[in-house]
Amino acid sequence: MDGVLTRKGASRVPPGVGRALSAVEEAAEGTKLWCGAAAMMAVAGGWRGRTAAAGGLAALAVAQLVSNGLCKQLAGRERPPKEWFAHDEVDDRPGSSSFPSGHTAAAVAFTAAVAPIWPAAGAVCAVPAAMVALERVQSGAHYPSDVAAGAAIGQAAAVLVRRAPRLVLRWWR
Repeated sequence: MDGVLTRKGASRVPPGVGRALSAVEEAAEGTKLWCGAAAMMAVAGGWRGRTAAAGGLAALAVAQLVSNGLCKQLAGRERPPKEWFAHDEVDDRPGSSSFPSGHTAAAVAFTAAVAPIWPAAGAVCAVPAAMVALERVQSGAHYPSDVAAGAAIGQAAAVLVRRAPRLVLRWWR
């Protein structure tokens, strides 16, 4: 099923949309997009912006650690076969494990941590986060299940960061 969804997803994206997805993914590479968003929130959003930015970056760091530092090392899944993709983006893929999508984990973690603190900023961040997730399949870097697992890791990281102060206080009691 993963293979069928990957081939269909890659073949149904119009070239103009594919270029837009690639531009957003390039901005998200190395977490540049999310760090830039955090800086804008911190400067323009007052206390709420600084709190949202700190929570987003903390969740992003946890998601990156879990997805790239742990899960990719354990999974060792091959990337989708290059012959499934008619475009040349497939030649520019990382050599690491396909499972899970670290880009998606970071995007979802940042967005999911920001949204409860500053819903409007979370809604704005949700658009590029969804674009990053779609691009990872369209470009041939990941299977849909890799992206889904990355999204789950990102969501879990955001929940953990949001609950961490209460968990620490309970532990010390």
